[in-house]
Amino acid sequence: MPPDLTGRTYAVTGGNAGIGYFIAEQLTAAGADVVLLARNDQRAQAAAAAIRSQTGRAVAAIVPLDLADLASVAAAAGRLSELDRLDGLIHNAGINAAKERRTTRHGFEVAVGTNHLGHFALTALTMPILAATPGSRVVPVGSIMTKAAAFDPEDLQLERSKYSAQKAYTQSKHAILLFATELDRRLRAAGTDVRAIAAHPGLSIDAFSPARPGINQPATIRLTAPVHGKDRGAWPALRAATDPDARSGQYYGPKYGSFGPPVIASPPRTSTDPAIAASLWAQSETLTGIPFHLPARHQ
Repeated sequence: MPPDLTGRTYAVTGGNAGIGYFIAEQLTAAGADVVLLARNDQRAQAAAAAIRSQTGRAVAAIVPLDLADLASVAAAAGRLSELDRLDGLIHNAGINAAKERRTTRHGFEVAVGTNHLGHFALTALTMPILAATPGSRVVPVGSIMTKAAAFDPEDLQLERSKYSAQKAYTQSKHAILLFATELDRRLRAAGTDVRAIAAHPGLSIDAFSPARPGINQPATIRLTAPVHGKDRGAWPALRAATDPDARSGQYYGPKYGSFGPPVIASPPRTSTDPAIAASLWAQSETLTGIPFHLPARHQ
């Protein structure tokens, strides 16, 4: 369980369902003010009601966010920038790639555009409020799938190589981890009082999760694979966001890879390559049209 978070504020993308819901519920139970960032208002309202039922506390706010739409990202960042403080921005939201290659309204491959570029833009635009909050954290959420497939830095959006949904999804998750490590390097160089701490949830499924009316439904399933519920899949991101001993640049995941308590994990080798990370950062700025400025340490 996280420490007492009374007085702290966290924003969770995709906080209306799945792992994001349980991150938001557990943060709220620990006393935090939680902002749910979600594309679907009806599902966000259901999540807020479930959180109140489970914890006795209301979420701080619901903010519309479609990560595939940079205008929506900018509007959501504007709302977050109006907060008194932002102790953590948790990049939980993500989509699986389509069977056939599709693009966002800005022409990005949909998985990379949503999972990486949308979060890149959101973080860049909320960096001033993060930097103004001592000890704040950005928590990009990767995937265990990055251990199983390589990253192609020359074809981020699979415009030239053969497309597959799994490859597109894995590309997006590699990009997220590269962003986390490059953000950590740049934060350290700038002396900014913000930490970048990545996480991955292992293999988390609804069937092993506690039932939450309006959020998920209990199911009977026979499965011998090493997995856990989405409530436990929330733990690595939760630890990255709240553990007083967590350090910028660390990467948390389940102890046994796909399940277990959160521990410091080893990221894929690609995500620790400074040249690839710097190149992706520059490409992300160009694609989104958003320069990523890092303010100096908050005084």
